[in-house]
Amino acid sequence: MNMMQVLLCALALLSAVAAQKDLHYVPGHNGMVHLFEWKWGKIAEECENFLGPMGFGGVQVSPIQENVIVKNRPWWERYQPISYKWATRSGTAEEFKDMVRRCNNAGVRIYVDVVFNHMTGNHKNAKGTGGSTADTQNFNYPGVPYSGFDFHVSCPINNYQDAGNVRNCELSGLHDLDQSKEYVREKIVNFLNKIIDVGVAGYRVDAAKHMWPEDLKVIYSRVKNLNPEHNFPSGARPYVFQEVIDYGSEAISKYEYNSFGAVTEFRYGIELSNALNGKNQLKWFSNWGEAWGLLPSQDAVVFIDNHDTQRGHPEILTYKSSKKYKMAVAFMLAHPYGTARIMSSFAFDSFDANPPQDSIGNLISPTINSDKTCGNGWICEHRWRQVYNMVRFRIAANNTDVNNWWDNGQNQIAFSRGNAGFIAINGDGHDFKQHLYTSLQPGIYCDVISGNLENNVCTGKTVTVDQNGKAYIEILVNEEDGVLAIHRQVNNFIYR
Repeated sequence: MNMMQVLLCALALLSAVAAQKDLHYVPGHNGMVHLFEWKWGKIAEECENFLGPMGFGGVQVSPIQENVIVKNRPWWERYQPISYKWATRSGTAEEFKDMVRRCNNAGVRIYVDVVFNHMTGNHKNAKGTGGSTADTQNFNYPGVPYSGFDFHVSCPINNYQDAGNVRNCELSGLHDLDQSKEYVREKIVNFLNKIIDVGVAGYRVDAAKHMWPEDLKVIYSRVKNLNPEHNFPSGARPYVFQEVIDYGSEAISKYEYNSFGAVTEFRYGIELSNALNGKNQLKWFSNWGEAWGLLPSQDAVVFIDNHDTQRGHPEILTYKSSKKYKMAVAFMLAHPYGTARIMSSFAFDSFDANPPQDSIGNLISPTINSDKTCGNGWICEHRWRQVYNMVRFRIAANNTDVNNWWDNGQNQIAFSRGNAGFIAINGDGHDFKQHLYTSLQPGIYCDVISGNLENNVCTGKTVTVDQNGKAYIEILVNEEDGVLAIHRQVNNFIYR
């Protein structure tokens, strides 16, 4: 191979890697929401009736592959696959295909949570949600089929300073597949390709940290391009984002994975939670992003909490601390760093709590209240006004930088996004009262946190920007929300 051929191969590889970090959002859409444990038909309705009209870019859906049935039906049974059939409590294969089609038509992309690091743990008389059975003690999964030859030798993960132990042993007793074997790779690639065929835009790779990067590179390289029948450009690659928990103290690093796909940036949520919980100060976030040791922005999927960290991690903000949580989510959606993902939860009181279900274990879907919030035991953070309006802020401010940073030396901060938007956050225990430069053109703007623009009237607070671009910003400590946000697309009068 001559130098020109080497160069062309290198350029092709770089192009493919960059393509795997393209979300393929429809223009005018932004922000991903994780509709955790929702049924396929209900997701389709949500795309058509709410997510599409509100401008959401995509949905992360729960695993679609058949999982083992566990007593009391805890949420985590979805992460114990028994086969690669599309049969779960969320619905059938046909219902999944219909959901993907309808969401794409509504301008909302679908990203599937895929589980191929492992299969189930040991279960006596294991039976799956699609009728498959398995002899789990002997690593025999006829629904794939897999046998003992396809797995690593059974051993517990007990040393996170040893990359081999983390990647070759069993996570929480779940039987660990050997992705270096061609047969295993073939089964995984076939599973991923069938998902691509029906029109999804990409996938979240569960437990990527527990697989060798070189094996994942091979698997991703063999996956098909996206299906152009679903309005993807010819040659478009699936968006890949990989679960790699890295707080900086273990043998395995997130930087081993970001050269060939995006990575979940777990430090994002913990750092923001720490600041709003009084363990750090918001003033330090003026250089938020890579300077903090976070991944490059284009490589990072960012979030405040996810389905794991909201359980058993008391330092992480969740819906249960709603005022601080809304402030954190508003900051995430206002700041340009990373690909923002919003958690949409069901209410829970214990780690193992199951999603809302009937007496025989069928999922009960959320009902929608008159104020757009959810009932039936679902939290639906994405339907909170303070959240969906900030998705619109993110769309309005797309492709602009952080400008005009202001702080009071502690926990009151404000910044603009070019001349498109302005946000202020009061994380202190006293009132925020300041005249600040917003960068917006003169006019009267609706605060999208406290209300909406309806019939050309703001239902919440208003902010008047003067001829110099300055405005009086007030966030009282006893207000419902500790944040205020305005942007150029929500105003009821612009001075000419």
